[in-house]
Amino acid sequence: MPHVPGSMTKIYKSFNILHSLIPSIMDRYLMSELLPPFLFGVGAFSSLGITIDVMFELIRKIVERGLPISIAVNVFLLKLPYVIVYAFPLSTLLATLMTYSRLSSESELIALRACGVSVYRMVLTAVILSFVVTGMTFVFNEQIVPAANYQATMTLEQALKSDKPTIAQQDNFLYPEKREVKQPDGTTQKILSRLYYSDQFDGKQFNGLTIIDRSTQGVNQIVVAQAGKWNPSQNIWDIYNGTSYIVAPDRSYRNILLFKHQTLKLPRTAFDLAEKTRDYGEMNIAQALEQLQVVRLSGDEQKIRKLEVRIQQKVALPFVCVVFGLVGAAMGTIPQRTGRATSFGISIIIIFTYYLFYFISGAMAEAGIFAPFIGAWLPDFLFLGIGMLLLRRVAQR
Repeated sequence: MPHVPGSMTKIYKSFNILHSLIPSIMDRYLMSELLPPFLFGVGAFSSLGITIDVMFELIRKIVERGLPISIAVNVFLLKLPYVIVYAFPLSTLLATLMTYSRLSSESELIALRACGVSVYRMVLTAVILSFVVTGMTFVFNEQIVPAANYQATMTLEQALKSDKPTIAQQDNFLYPEKREVKQPDGTTQKILSRLYYSDQFDGKQFNGLTIIDRSTQGVNQIVVAQAGKWNPSQNIWDIYNGTSYIVAPDRSYRNILLFKHQTLKLPRTAFDLAEKTRDYGEMNIAQALEQLQVVRLSGDEQKIRKLEVRIQQKVALPFVCVVFGLVGAAMGTIPQRTGRATSFGISIIIIFTYYLFYFISGAMAEAGIFAPFIGAWLPDFLFLGIGMLLLRRVAQR
């Protein structure tokens, strides 16, 4: 029947596609060549990062502040996941570039192409490994690193008790609380409802607290106090040693009250905003999104933009493993004779260039020039395009 050959051709093509997806001897061979330099890169970059970023600071605290060595070792181990996360993408680039460069210099890639294996098929193994490393990076960055960083900070704070608390401490805290008011023309406008200012928040209470309350129509209240804190059992504010001024609509003083202790029924948003100010590296995406909701209540556009950029960067960072894997494999397949030292040097240059774009685009997004998504993902898209262009040129040779 005339339709049989066409059907058999489709079946044969489908079989070839499925067969190409099944790990072959070539895939296992390439994976065995990729893993050793990848593990070497993880060890090398982690050792370099932990030495520069953590060890020198801990040694200084041991010598100058008398930090116990056991505590220093504990903090050192808690900081390891943070450094390893950044070593994963760097190691992916090093492994792919080093492996494919060696195979190219020893004409093994030429032999594979002579057997009918395309460049795209050869690079597929590196891309698969890159996706696996991306998943590992995401898990580390979400589940392990924030908790470990927070525990390391807490451990140092408890060990160095003479220091001021570093958790949730802020100087010159300012929180403008706004509400929407409907205008006669039907539009809405945000106006100031309350303004909170404190000289310092020490993690438990506000010191040097001033509250301007304009939430009640026709009555403005100004509270100036030595300290104030949130009472969770009664859902009220406890204000200590202050003065309360009631201001009439015509801006004349209606009443002045001195007090040692006063309770105010105000929202706890200001306290949440101050209390939840963790360092970015101590929050996962869910915690960062929760923090973003609190920061949005303050109306501070600069802080909102900065946190939005950080959240996008937290998502974009793991995918740089795929980008580096593609770039390293594409550069490695270019016919050349490159040694390990040269591959390592090229990796350092690529890494430096990428992170230069990473910090520049992030800063431009924080300044409002780029959207947060563009500021975080632009370096990934740019280097992904470079990797695909290099791969295409090699495939056309």
